[in-house]
Amino acid sequence: MGQKRLMVAESAAVQLSGADKAQSFCASRVHLAPGDILPKWVFAHLRTDHAGEVGAVCIYQGVLQFSRDPELRAFAEHHLATEQKHLRLISGWLPAAQYSRLLSLWRLAGFLTGALPALFDSKAVYATIEAVETFVNHHYEEQILALSRQIEFRNLRQTLLDCQADEVAHRDEAAAASRSFSQLGWVLRAWCAMVGAGSKAAVTLIRHI
Repeated sequence: MGQKRLMVAESAAVQLSGADKAQSFCASRVHLAPGDILPKWVFAHLRTDHAGEVGAVCIYQGVLQFSRDPELRAFAEHHLATEQKHLRLISGWLPAAQYSRLLSLWRLAGFLTGALPALFDSKAVYATIEAVETFVNHHYEEQILALSRQIEFRNLRQTLLDCQADEVAHRDEAAAASRSFSQLGWVLRAWCAMVGAGSKAAVTLIRHI
């Protein structure tokens, strides 16, 4: 009888040890942090975010290169700093080996997206930023929803929520500034539609390259 009790106790201890290990493993997964190895599908999403933030930095650099409007330059400088912060955050989660191979193209596209409207007027820049950030908000929303299904990604999800909140603020600020001008002409509306469609196509491509 004593030997049987000992065997039962040992079995319970082994089971408890296994449970402790499982709990410890789950806890470590709950606290995934920048630098941890993530599933391929998460890296694919982060690749688009990283490329997008690279492009966003270049958009504001393009604006600053050509605009001499003090108010617009202050707007661009403020938001450039925010996008640079986002880029650092996303870079912390995404290893360099996972960066898109099309970053050079994305930098050029971003610069032109800021520079071309800046050559015309401030209204064109604000309308462009509103179009870009409208797309970015939806893009982040899709990722946040996907990550919310798994608790181990809560830290990454919070990073994306913080970035999304900034992008929404950028969109709203640009929209308010754009409305202070006269109604947008058809050329500018077509340009903004093209910017939104181009951003969507680029994200689809960058997930894989």
